[in-house]
Amino acid sequence: MVDNRYATALVIACVLSILATVYLSVAIGTQHWYQYSSPTVRGEANVSELRSLYEEFMDGEFDEKTYSDTLFRLNGTVGLWWRCVLVPANTHWYKEPDAKMVLECRSFTLPQQFTPKYKEPGNHNSGEDMVRTYLWRFQFLLPLVSLGLVVLAGLTGFCACLCRSLTPTLGIGVLHLLAGLCTLATVCCYLAGMDLLHRVSMLPDKVDGSLGWSLYLALISSPLHMMAAALLVWAARSHSQNYYRMTAYRVA
Repeated sequence: MVDNRYATALVIACVLSILATVYLSVAIGTQHWYQYSSPTVRGEANVSELRSLYEEFMDGEFDEKTYSDTLFRLNGTVGLWWRCVLVPANTHWYKEPDAKMVLECRSFTLPQQFTPKYKEPGNHNSGEDMVRTYLWRFQFLLPLVSLGLVVLAGLTGFCACLCRSLTPTLGIGVLHLLAGLCTLATVCCYLAGMDLLHRVSMLPDKVDGSLGWSLYLALISSPLHMMAAALLVWAARSHSQNYYRMTAYRVA
């Protein structure tokens, strides 16, 4: 029979794990990890330039410099799997003073996720930037690993419930700890990659960048997984110690 303290700890750990998994899943599927704020466009020449950037962004070949410049100039947002720009809904670009703006997005395909990053974005002769390349790959692989670990922990916990055993609880806690560390590493890789990108691709004048809510969701999910891990490990250790004490008492 499970002590009420252990049962309470397990229930709280399950709730924390579910919240963390939902937060991480939403963060992975949304594009608001980093967002740019661009100044209002003025002048026909600027409008033509931005229209050209937008068309290249939507229909052109995948190129880091092209989509980065478009994100800088068109109030872009970028996530792990999506890149989006804010453009007028009608075809007459910036002709109306209060034009309705819509978010147009393109996804990063799997081959694009593995595309090398170069020391000078857009210049394939500048040599591959190994640090940025692997930071980018880690930032989209690690959250998938984190979700995989949580799914494995959930399956293990379900089997443990069917067997009415607390023995796997320690392992489930370790899996949650690893998931939290993977999520934290994802955020660190993303921030480091964006910092390095801004060093090699200077932001235009009056363009500001800021962290988005998707990144904060991922950041919140990491300690939630770790708190769930702490509760699971505590319940497993305490239950094991009490079990051995009761066994020793009965033998004596």
